[in-house]
Amino acid sequence: MDTYILILLVISLLLLGVTWGSGWISRLPLSYAVIYLAVGIILSPYGLNLINLRPNTEFLERLSELVVIISLFGCGLKMNRQLNLTSWNITVRLIAGLMPFSIFAVAVITHFILKLSWGEAILFGAILAPTDPVLASEVQLKHPHDPDELRFGLTSEGGLNDALAFPFVYFGIHWLKDDNWQNWFKQWVVIDLIWAIFAGIVMGIIVTQSIVWVDRKLLKIRPTNDIMEDFIAISIILATYSLTELVNGYGFLGVFVAGIVARKSYKQKAKPFSQLEFIEQVEKLLEVVTILLLGSLLRIEPIIKYIPAAILIAGLLIFVVRPLGAWLFTIGTRYHNLKRLLLGWFGIRGVGSIYYLTYALGEGLQGSVGELIAWSVYIIVTVSIIIHGISSTPLMNWYEKHIDLQS
Repeated sequence: MDTYILILLVISLLLLGVTWGSGWISRLPLSYAVIYLAVGIILSPYGLNLINLRPNTEFLERLSELVVIISLFGCGLKMNRQLNLTSWNITVRLIAGLMPFSIFAVAVITHFILKLSWGEAILFGAILAPTDPVLASEVQLKHPHDPDELRFGLTSEGGLNDALAFPFVYFGIHWLKDDNWQNWFKQWVVIDLIWAIFAGIVMGIIVTQSIVWVDRKLLKIRPTNDIMEDFIAISIILATYSLTELVNGYGFLGVFVAGIVARKSYKQKAKPFSQLEFIEQVEKLLEVVTILLLGSLLRIEPIIKYIPAAILIAGLLIFVVRPLGAWLFTIGTRYHNLKRLLLGWFGIRGVGSIYYLTYALGEGLQGSVGELIAWSVYIIVTVSIIIHGISSTPLMNWYEKHIDLQS
C-alpha cells in the first residue's frame, strides 16, 4: 500500500478520534501529544508495521521548523503585557538566567559523565534548551486576556527561548569545527549574538507593521473575503521569517516579535484574536503529523543502546536542573512558592529540540557523537511528552483551584 495514502488515512482517523473524543480526553490526565505519540508507536514496525517511514534529516528539519514558527507567532499574539521590564520580569529571569543555567548544567553533565568535548557538550545543552511552545498548550495562556502570571511566564519563555537558544547552538557548532575559540569568538559575538538578535527584533517589527499598514489601507478601499483574511497571519509569518533569515537574523525571534506587533497594530481588536484561532488550528494539525512521525521513528536497538545516557540526562534535567534553576532565578519575585515549583516542573522539551538537532546534524554533527546526541534527544523528548503530558492537566487544574491567579 502507498505509504503516503496510508499516512493521510491515519491522520484523518486520528483527527476524527481526538475531535469526537475531546470531551472525554479533556478529563483524562494526559495531553493530546501523548495520544499522537502512542499511535505513532503502534503504527511503527514494532507495532502494526503500517508506517515504516524513515524521512531524511532535511525533511525533519523543515517540518519542525514550520511547526515552530507557526507556534511562535501564536505565542506572540497571546502576549498581553505592556512592553516594559516590570511586566516581563519573569520572562527576563527565565531567558537570561534559567536558559543559560540549563545549557551549562547539561554541558557539564555530558562533558564529565559522557566524556563529550566541550563543543559537543555545549551543543547538546543548547539543543535541549528550548521549552516547547507547541506541546505546552495546557500550561500556556488560555485566552488573550488571561491575567495569570504563571501561564504568561511559561508562554513567553516558550516563545523566546526557541529563538534565543540559537546563539548557543552556533557557539557549540563553531567549537565543534574549531577547538581554537580565538579564531571565531569575535565573529560569534558580533554576528551570531548581537546582529542576529537585533535583526530578528527589527525585522519582526518592520515586516509586520508594513503588512498590517497595507492591509488596513486596502480594507478602506474594498473589504477582503472573511475566509481569506486569516491568511494574512500566514503571510506575516512566512514573510517575516524568510526576510529575517535573508539578513542573517534569527527568524524564530522575528516571528515571535511579529506576533506581538500584529496584536498591537490592528485597531479592530477582534482581528488578531481571529488570527490566533486560525494559527492554533494550523499548529494543532502540524503537531499531529510531527508527533505521529516521532513515534513511528523510534527503534528498539538504538534506544536500548543509548537509553542509559538519555535517561540520566532527562532525569537530571527534568527533576534537578530545571526545578533548581527556576527556584534560584525566581528569588525576589512575588511569585507564590507553588508557582515557582510549577515553573520548574513545566520545562517541556519537544519540537524545538528536534529542529535544533536536525539543524546541527546538517552543520557537521556526525559520527558516533552525532548518533548519541540524536537518539538521546529523541528519547528525552519522548520522556518529556509522556511525563509532562500526563501531569500537566491535573496539576494545572489543581493549581487553578487552590491559587489566587492575581497573587
